[in-house]
Amino acid sequence: MSPSRSTAAFEALYRAEYARVLRFLRKRMGGDDASDLAQEVFVKLFAAGVVEHIENPPAYLTRCARNLLISRARRRASAHIVTCPIDDGRDAPAPPEQTWEIEEGDVRRIYRRTLLAMPRKTRRIFLMHRLKCMT
Repeated sequence: MSPSRSTAAFEALYRAEYARVLRFLRKRMGGDDASDLAQEVFVKLFAAGVVEHIENPPAYLTRCARNLLISRARRRASAHIVTCPIDDGRDAPAPPEQTWEIEEGDVRRIYRRTLLAMPRKTRRIFLMHRLKCMT
């Protein structure tokens, strides 16, 4: 078939089926993206050069549109996957609880030294206030 005849067949198919493909895509995805995807269906069809060999053009276009929707969903799903390589040769890092325990011990030592540095009466009042909630 000649290129001009092939182009004419494609144009006729485009005029006849574009609105139906667009409705199909809008029903499944809505919004402005449907028109872009409908255009992509026809661009891929034209690039393949199989217009005159298709037995059932509506079914073929519907399948193309469905396949594009699936590909788009897969691309979006894979875009959100985060992977972290595992290096078996290394040890796992120490949990932060060890650091917290060391810091807690340091704070307790400083607290004890401060209490012992206070005069006896002040220390007694401070502890009664902190431990027994007395005024």
